[in-house]
Amino acid sequence: MLGAEAVQIGTRFVVSKESIVHDNYKQRIIKAKDIDSAVTGRSHGHPVRSLRNQMTREYTKLEEEGKSFEELEYLTLGTLRNAVLEGDVINGTVMAGQIAGMISKEQTCKEMIEEMMEQAGKLLGR
Repeated sequence: MLGAEAVQIGTRFVVSKESIVHDNYKQRIIKAKDIDSAVTGRSHGHPVRSLRNQMTREYTKLEEEGKSFEELEYLTLGTLRNAVLEGDVINGTVMAGQIAGMISKEQTCKEMIEEMMEQAGKLLGR
């Protein structure tokens, strides 16, 4: 209604039944509140939104200390993989958008799309 031409809904599909992401990652998103995400990497022009955990706290601390891009990059090497494949949601990078706080269940992709279309139809008065 405001002129948007596209949306990014990766976080929503991460918790789909078809997603191969570790169940710990999915459950962390499902249990997230609207204030549980943080943006790191702004100081060097590479912002990333993730759910707050030990890794984001450490990253933020080092970023505030003025550490170089290379030092910060070294901290995060392999952390997304650890979260996605190993289920490490404490020290891993749990990338998720602000929408995470509104996701409350795991569904198939088909169910998600049908639900979104139904909601859009109601909003558009159809």
